[in-house]
This record gives sequence, structure tokens and C-alpha cells, in this order.
Amino acid sequence: MKSIKLQTEVSLSNRQTGYSVYNEEAKKRIRQNTLPSLYPDLPDKKFDIIYADPPWHYNGKLQFDKTSKSKEEIDLSRKIFISTAAFKYPTLKKDELMKIPINEISKDDCLLFMWTTNPHLTQAIELGKAWGFEYKTVAFVWDKMNHNPGQYTLSNCELCLVFKRGRIPRPRGARNVQQLVRSPRKKHSEKPIEVIQAIEKMFPGQERIELFARRKANGWASWGLDVSAETKNVETNNLFLSQKMF
Repeated sequence: MKSIKLQTEVSLSNRQTGYSVYNEEAKKRIRQNTLPSLYPDLPDKKFDIIYADPPWHYNGKLQFDKTSKSKEEIDLSRKIFISTAAFKYPTLKKDELMKIPINEISKDDCLLFMWTTNPHLTQAIELGKAWGFEYKTVAFVWDKMNHNPGQYTLSNCELCLVFKRGRIPRPRGARNVQQLVRSPRKKHSEKPIEVIQAIEKMFPGQERIELFARRKANGWASWGLDVSAETKNVETNNLFLSQKMF
């Protein structure tokens, strides 16, 4: 009996799953940080308002279609859909994010607006504290007008939390900004422009910086891998053009 049970266990363990089939493909598609350091140098300046969209790490979790859910029912003749945040940009674990010295660019009176996915809510609050801030409330709720699958309920919304260091920066602007933002989901991880515009209305005269920025925004300092690469490309193009002129 023990021999039959052992053979059955070995047989089950050797069956392929979505993870085993696409493990090598996933490794090839994961985006890597090519910089010598964890992230680019932070600016030598302090800010009143910090707006951050951290590249949360999902511990290698991949999204498949339902055929990969069961070893017994998986259909390997199909091209199983596979996706993860790490295919789009280099992700960072919470402990790595905590190492970025955001407190060095924060004024004594400063607000931190931070995006978090729902599974990372606890980590986001811990990260804000590690950066020298106190969690205050949910600043914005983004209704994506669409949904993702979830373990408990379908996921329709994403949260932007607000943290405070010292006092709320003054002078303040608009005091009637709505928490709920209804805006269709666009590219992966792209946040609605309505949120950054709302923060501008609330704090129109303050020094502001966007962390982990995908592109430069008018009226904001920008920091992150994407904008660093963009700046490097511009500098390379300018050098090429100047060389052609001479």
C-alpha cells in the first residue's frame, strides 16, 4: 500500500502546471533594474508634497486563465495567459522600498500621497511609517469602471492613501476635492490624471515631487527609473545632434 501511495504522490508531483510550463518564459520577461544602485539618486532638495506610486512586488504571483488552477484539469494544449507587474517594470519588495531615504527630501511639514493595491494595504502603511510619516486617511478611491478577479470579491478600486509629517503644508488651496475618482483604466499601472490634478488644486503653491514617475509632469519634480531613462535618451539625442552640426 505504501508503495502505491508513493507512486501516486510522485505521479501527481510530476504533473505540469501553469507555473511549471511558463516558468522559463516568465524569467525571460521579468524587467530588471540595470542601474548599479537600487534606484537613481534622489534630488538634493526638500518638498512639501510627495506623490508616490511604488512598484509593489507580488512575490512571483502570475495571472493565468482558469485552466491552470487544477493539476488534474489543466489543458496544456492552450496558450495559457500569463501576466505579472514585473513584466512591465522592475518591482521592489517592501524591505527594499524602505531603504530609499524619502525622509531626506521631505520638509518638516509634508504630505505623502501613496498609491497601494488592496493586497498591499498593510505594507503601504508600514512603508509610509518607515519613510517618516503618519498614516491619516484614504485620500482618493479610484473606481476603474472595470474589474480584476479576486479571491474574495471582484476588485474594482485602487486606493491612494495620505500620510502626514508635521503639519499640513500651508497655504492650502481647494478644500472641496472629492475622494471618489471615476475614470476608466488605461495602460498597466497608469494612474488617472484627475488625482494629480486634484492634488495641484489642494496645494497649488507648494514644492511637489512625483516618485516612481513614468513621465515628467508640469509643475512637478519627477524621480524614477523611467524618467531617468528618458532624461538619458534626451541627453544622448542632444549630443548626437550637436556632433552632427559640427
